[in-house]
Amino acid sequence: MQVHPLIESSAALQQFVALIKDSDFIAVDTEFMRENTFWPELCLIQVANSDHAAAIDPMAPGIELKPLLDLLVDNEEVLKVFHAGGQDVEIIYNLTGKTPHPIFDTQIGQMALGQAEQVGYSNLVEAWLGIALDKGARFTDWSRRPLDKRQIDYAIGDVTHLAKIFPMMLKKLVKTGRGHWLDEEMEKLADPANYNLDPDRAWQRIKIPSRKPDVLGRLKALAAWREREARNKNLPRGRIVKDETLADLAAHPPKDQDGLGRVRGLSATWKSNDIGARLIEALTGAQPLSKEDMPDRAPRGPGLGKEGALVADLLKLLLKIRSRELNVAARLIARSDDLEALAAGRRDGIAMMQGWRYDVFGHAALDLVEGRVGFAVKHGKMVMSEIEPSVAADPT
Repeated sequence: MQVHPLIESSAALQQFVALIKDSDFIAVDTEFMRENTFWPELCLIQVANSDHAAAIDPMAPGIELKPLLDLLVDNEEVLKVFHAGGQDVEIIYNLTGKTPHPIFDTQIGQMALGQAEQVGYSNLVEAWLGIALDKGARFTDWSRRPLDKRQIDYAIGDVTHLAKIFPMMLKKLVKTGRGHWLDEEMEKLADPANYNLDPDRAWQRIKIPSRKPDVLGRLKALAAWREREARNKNLPRGRIVKDETLADLAAHPPKDQDGLGRVRGLSATWKSNDIGARLIEALTGAQPLSKEDMPDRAPRGPGLGKEGALVADLLKLLLKIRSRELNVAARLIARSDDLEALAAGRRDGIAMMQGWRYDVFGHAALDLVEGRVGFAVKHGKMVMSEIEPSVAADPT
């Protein structure tokens, strides 16, 4: 593989894109800083195919990234390969309003081949290539210039290794017949809706126990206000107001701005400063959440009941057994919410009750809930034991 010098000009980038634009796949990674900002600061982009690799400096004066970005978001013939690529995809979406497609994430791919749910990149490289990575540059300040050779070599390694691992992983997925298991997960990763951060939906990410429309309406208004403040100031949301403080303000709103000085999590200056005035304005304008916007009641927690909770625990045990037998990460098959929903009596709208998930686990989970199978210990291992004939057909 030819590793090109650090690309710092538009001409050099155009030449490199011309070399890789007809590839079957390209491995992609980014280095960025976001500890002190709302928007991630893109500091480096690394790209490789089977023959060529390069790091591109997006901070280089005058460099035009459009040829590379067009390849990432508009060229449907080239598969884009990431590892744990959610934040990389977010950065590309912020730059273009689009997501890379088609896409493959090796962290998700590894879940179908028996690794842990969130296998790190260094563990992936060691498992497939037997190489122990130098982690010394991992926490470097990528925004500082000039970048030294060690930093660039470390960054390039992220994609040169990935370009070697992906064909091996793909071959194994094809051999095991599990490649189609990942289609839904990859489409989720590439869904632009995941990265379109609508301020009016920001409240949905904040945990609050209340289901009162007036409380949730205030939370919606406050979360949207904070989102806009954070964007305008380019600061992390928590630097404006923490989630728990927003939830407290929504549940127990002060009567006026002077009351902000007594709110835990806010400084006394909020009772008289401009940002405090804007917060009170958001509170004053809040409307109760409409029936259409009210969140669905999840079929879990108190609604599950003591017996249902025990059934959910048995389903979790069954999932552990089945994932061990299949040598696949349990989270790829089913999530705790799905197990609790099944234990609570739901059957529709549960991912594990459809498609391949039903074939490998859902039907067994249904048999357990409906009393057709139990557990037994054979040769020191927990296994399923049939009590009645199993349901064979996919209920959907």
